[in-house]
Amino acid sequence: CIAPESKFWHISDLHLDPTYHVTEDHTKVCFSSKGIPAVDPGVFGDFLCDSPYQLILSAFSYMKQADLQPEFIIWTGYKGISFTDCKLSTDVVINAIANMTHTIRQFFPQLPVYPALGNHNYWPQDQLPTSANAIYDAVAKLWSPWLNPEAVATLQKGGFYSLVIKPGLRLVSLNTNLYYSPNQVTVNMTDPAGQFQWLQGTLELSRQKMEMFYVIAHVPIESYNEQLVKIFRNYSDVVQGQFYGHTHRDSIMFWKPVNSIFVTPAVTTIKSLLEPFSNNPGVRAYLYYPENYALLDIWQFYLNLTEANLEQRSKWKLEYIMTEAFDIDDIQPHSLHELYFNNFMMSYNLNLTCEGSCKTIQVCALHFLDQETYSQCIAKADR
Repeated sequence: CIAPESKFWHISDLHLDPTYHVTEDHTKVCFSSKGIPAVDPGVFGDFLCDSPYQLILSAFSYMKQADLQPEFIIWTGYKGISFTDCKLSTDVVINAIANMTHTIRQFFPQLPVYPALGNHNYWPQDQLPTSANAIYDAVAKLWSPWLNPEAVATLQKGGFYSLVIKPGLRLVSLNTNLYYSPNQVTVNMTDPAGQFQWLQGTLELSRQKMEMFYVIAHVPIESYNEQLVKIFRNYSDVVQGQFYGHTHRDSIMFWKPVNSIFVTPAVTTIKSLLEPFSNNPGVRAYLYYPENYALLDIWQFYLNLTEANLEQRSKWKLEYIMTEAFDIDDIQPHSLHELYFNNFMMSYNLNLTCEGSCKTIQVCALHFLDQETYSQCIAKADR
């Protein structure tokens, strides 16, 4: 008989803004808008602000009451807190991470949670270092109830870790912030924190043990693409899926036909004034086959922020089931290859279209993750 599918939750980019409050002066609703007037602020937030605590609590409450019987949660980054630079410090960042960690543990006391460090989980922002420091040490201690001693040790040293989370399934949490372009600490380093060497060694040893892999991180593959792409291509037989955050947008990438890469929507709705659209708050569940951990489907949930603010209550909804919405068998690379267009927005404006150069950019980004082959794809389309 066929075993029923198992599930896990994916949350990312919670972005708490403790200054958020509804007031008649829309320039003072939240610090995160940087003085730009909020558009239509309500109890659950505004599209120019980071998340009020009430929005984050509503997301966790929905996940708990939905009772999908998840096996675990992956948490791919969290902007600790929105404050002026003069108020930020290492202690403030640590306290913000501690508060959200405790909140998650209160909602899901029996559920394993596997976090990845985000680019905001350090002070100064984006400048995550290549060796042990106060923040790596603090998060290792905060997250130790979810990890094992070996994972805690590498997290303290470099902000990354791996551990077996199911029989035959190893999770790797990468610190891709080391490769994030604004990080000046790691400029001109060929292997910051030795993470490439560690990753390849971990994958090789696990291949020998016949383990499958899930890879999580905050920043999707960006710079240093060539090295990461090469490693993941070489071990595509054991990497069952990659899961990221950071962009706030619902998107997929794949290396045909070997790897599936998923970027989950954010809980925060914040956008810049110049952006024509934002995302509604989102959380998602993945379905997988417990025999070999192959990914089967995505259940994407969202909150209509405008509606929630008007009604002053949150009604999270199922936005789509990916196999049904796109008429595919599963979310394996061969199935995703049938899809050539990025599902870019979350029920925000169904009238927006993406054609011409917009479509070219999305299609090339789906297929080619390193700069050289991506540029070749764009140039070919422009001929």
